[in-house]
Amino acid sequence: MRLVSIALFGLLCSVLLLSAQEPPQPEHDATSLAKTTQNPVGDIVSLPFQFNFNNGGALKDQSLFNLNFQPVVPIHISPSVTLISRTILPVNSYPGPNGTRYSGAGDIQQQMFFTPAKAGKVIWGIGPAFSLPTATTLPAQTGTWAAGGSAVVLSMPGPWVLGSLFMQLSPLTDSNGPPRTNLFLWQYFVNYNFGKGWAISSAPSITANWDAASGQQWTVPVGVGISRTLVFNRQPMTLGFQYYRNVKRPDDAPSTAVRFALSLIYPQKPAGK
Repeated sequence: MRLVSIALFGLLCSVLLLSAQEPPQPEHDATSLAKTTQNPVGDIVSLPFQFNFNNGGALKDQSLFNLNFQPVVPIHISPSVTLISRTILPVNSYPGPNGTRYSGAGDIQQQMFFTPAKAGKVIWGIGPAFSLPTATTLPAQTGTWAAGGSAVVLSMPGPWVLGSLFMQLSPLTDSNGPPRTNLFLWQYFVNYNFGKGWAISSAPSITANWDAASGQQWTVPVGVGISRTLVFNRQPMTLGFQYYRNVKRPDDAPSTAVRFALSLIYPQKPAGK
């Protein structure tokens, strides 16, 4: 897994270097596009791929790999309301005994946010959330149909994008026993855009598993990352690298996470064009 992470880092560097050969994009457009992608309920279609490498802690020198494909699609249901669909499709690879690995899909999560079509100084969205028992690899199988709510609130003053996203998933039915999906998520995000599509950010996902034993419920990461929004071969995209360390975690959880992110961006065309 370390070789894979090195290869992905090399790929990111190569694409960034190649982007310098593209005709320069207007700084205002790149920064504006970057801020729109940092808005969870922005009016933009994006196809993010997150490559997560989890190490340390209970894993020691082994790695747990997670790939999240997270398509975001805005649906204009009326002139005043937009529905933002955010789907999380995970693929996991867990270390097993004697060098074996358990690999396959995880449970699919679906978030939906109803948000005003015309954003104000404070942007918000609220809607239902669901978790489907689609996991195919044994360590990820929950057998839980879960549902709950999600909400996001943010502001975009100057070069900043600041906000929080909340989600609670509670079990409806369960056919597999523990572990069940009884999950709380709080993700705060702080982004500073310093021009030409570059941004520095922190967006840790703080989670609580309410079914875990006392003292084993919370996972609290801290960290920071850097990203670049650019146009490569006429395709807008964002590339990013992030590092997080879990300052609080269950005993059986990893202690660090390295994330490489690639997001393909498809800006919405103005009406009538």
